[in-house]
Parts: sequence; structure tokens; C-alpha cells
Amino acid sequence: MNDLMVGDLIYVCAFALIGLGFAIGPLVAVVFLSPRRVRQTVGKTNQPIECGMDPIGDAWIRYSAVYYLYALVFVAFAVDVLFLIPVALVYGRGFEIRDFVELVIFVGILSLVIVYAWKKGIFEWKRR
Repeated sequence: MNDLMVGDLIYVCAFALIGLGFAIGPLVAVVFLSPRRVRQTVGKTNQPIECGMDPIGDAWIRYSAVYYLYALVFVAFAVDVLFLIPVALVYGRGFEIRDFVELVIFVGILSLVIVYAWKKGIFEWKRR
């Protein structure tokens, strides 16, 4: 193995361990920081305490499907950014024409998401 490849492998492993720490860290923190006993006040038992105010209404509110469609469009563009940033960093190191064509094809396919969402009426906010 090349020394450069070993260095890159170390960076990838460190990045993976840090990502795993960010994923598991909050779960471990909750175990250590959460109270061990249920707080019971007069007349209110087993009620979660967030800000000191009494909750109003039910927690199970039905949201419109428009929110989920916005989330899917957002995910499509997040994938776009995740692909385009590394490509932009290495752009210009050779095969410029081929790289440009690949980028145009990728962004063109991703722009079809916008066209599809527009045709389905996702961007029109309708109130009931």
C-alpha cells in the first residue's frame, strides 16, 4: 500500500468514528443525564415537563402531506449538494470536458425533480 493511501484510510476511519460518536453520543448522554425517578406533582402524574407550561390539546396532530413532499424535494437537493461539493473540489485535475458533461447530466436529471414536483402541484400551498 502506498503511504498516501494509508493516510487517506486514516482520515476515512477517523471521519467514520467521529460520525459514529455523533450518532451514539446523544443516546449515551440521555442515559446518563435523564432522571431516574418520575416526577409527580399534585394532580399531574407522569406528565412530561418541557417548559413549565401546561400542554394544550392533543399531541397527535395531523399534518398535510405537503410537508412530506417538501421534505422529499429537500432530500433530493441535499443529495445534489453532497455530490457537487466533492466534484467541485477535484474539478480541473484532468478530463475537464468529461467531468463537465457528467455534471450537466446529473444536474439535468435532478432538475427533473423540480419539473415533476411543479407538475404535481407541490409548490402550490393549498389550505383546507
